[in-house]
Formats: sequence, C-alpha cells, structure tokens
Amino acid sequence: MHNTRENRFVFWLFLAPVLFAFLMVIVIPFFLGIFYSFTDWSSSARAGGMSFVGLSNFTESLKDPSFLYSFIITFVYTALNVVFINVVSFALALLVTSAIKGRNLYRVGFFLPNLIGGLILGYVWQFIFNNAIPSLGGIFAVPENYLLANRGSAVFGLVIVGTWQYAGYIMMIYVAALESVPQELHEAATIDGAGGWQRLRNITLPMVAQAFTITLFLTLVNSFKQFDVNVSLTNGGPSTMFLGKPIFGTELLALDIYRTAFVANDLAQGQARAFVFFLVLVIISVLQVRFSKSREVEL
Repeated sequence: MHNTRENRFVFWLFLAPVLFAFLMVIVIPFFLGIFYSFTDWSSSARAGGMSFVGLSNFTESLKDPSFLYSFIITFVYTALNVVFINVVSFALALLVTSAIKGRNLYRVGFFLPNLIGGLILGYVWQFIFNNAIPSLGGIFAVPENYLLANRGSAVFGLVIVGTWQYAGYIMMIYVAALESVPQELHEAATIDGAGGWQRLRNITLPMVAQAFTITLFLTLVNSFKQFDVNVSLTNGGPSTMFLGKPIFGTELLALDIYRTAFVANDLAQGQARAFVFFLVLVIISVLQVRFSKSREVEL
C-alpha cells in the first residue's frame, strides 16, 4: 500500500508541470475567451471599462459578409485540400512500400516539406507562382502574377502548397498501415488470380480503414485551421464582391478572425468568431470520425 501511494505521488509530481502548463495556456484562456466574446472587450478599453453586450458580437459576425464568405471559402478549400492530400499521400505510400529502389530515400524526400514552416513555404511558392511559372514562356502561357491575382487559381494555389507541405506527413501514416497488412493475403489473392486493382480494393483498403479515419481527421482539422500559408501566399487577396461588399477573395476563417481582432482592434468580436469557428470544427470533426468509424465496420 505504501509503495502504491508513493508511486501515485511520483506520477502526479512528474505530471504536475504539464498539467499546469495545459491549464494556463489552454484551459483558462479558452474559458476567458468565451467570457470576452459576450463583452465589448478591446485593447484600447480602460480597466473596468469593459461591459457585457450579450450575443451582439455573434449576431454582428453572422451578418458580416466577410465572415460568411470566409466560412464558404474555408469549406471549399478544406474539401479540396482533404481530397488532394489524401489521394496524393496514399499514392506516395503505395509507391514507397513497393519494390522500387531507393524507397527509403523517397520517404525522406517526400516528408521533408512538412519540416518547413508555412510562412516560408508561402513566400517560396509565391515566387514560383508569380515569377517562375510565367517565365517558362511557351510551356505555360501564364501572365506574370496572374495565378495569385485570380481568385479561383489563388484558392487552387493554396491547395497545391498545402498538399505539397502536408502530404509527406500523412504518407507516413499510410505507410505504417500498409506495412501492417499481412503479405500472405496478397500472395493468396495473387495465386487465386486477383489483379492489382482487385487486391487494392478487397484487401488493402479494408485493412487500412483505421488509417483513413486518422488521416481524414488530421487533414480536416489542419485545413480548417490554415493560417500561415494563407498569410504569406495570398494574404487574403485578391479582392472580390460578396453581398454587395468588397472583401478578400481567399481570406480563410483563421485569417478573418486575426484581422477582426488585431487589425480592426475588435478583440471581443474576433473572440466570438473564434468560438463559432471552434463549435463548427468540433461538430464537423465528430461527424467525420463517426462516419469513418461506421465505414470501418462496413469494410
């Protein structure tokens, strides 16, 4: 009994610094943020000058065309990003788990972009889109700065950069799942005359279903929270019209929240938008995980 109590004390002693940091950095700021979203809090407000305004921050945000548009464009970007990342990642995983020579070198090469910061990647790809591709001349007849000056191609540019950065990381999850598939199943299917596509559909995909649940969740959350690449690649531009108001054409939700809070100096409304963003992300993530889990059972 004495040893058990001593072990528990040591356990909580070592865990205490992490719990303290989590409490101070995550839990307390989260609930303070919820409280501030119901006030008129701003950085210029004097001490004691903050007042309770109820749901006005939420209603004003939902009436703001820029916030509504950011929701729409974030959903579009997320849908494209999730599809592209997972398709590319799974294809790369199949490649580096095959009998190809130098597959370990390929794994390292595909994973490296994930180690580069999003801000740096954004500026590098901004140069590629604005200068490198147009300079190829006859191969790509693209005017200089056109790709990021057009709203549709700018969103697609965000997807390309997001895929290039994150596909290698997701690939490693698929690699671990693929390598756990018993080779005997493939050998038996080959003996029975099953082709490559049949083995992929009837053996590989059902056996790695759990990996799809994880990767879809990670890419979904990561895409919704995209901020750094959005800032450095397009900074929300180019401008467009929505509900009769000029707004940023590629301003994702995280960037809209940042500008509301720190550029417009409306911290309370920015916090209200962040809380709405949090609720939507939680709901979508839970639905995605439940759907993926149900597909695992079917497979």
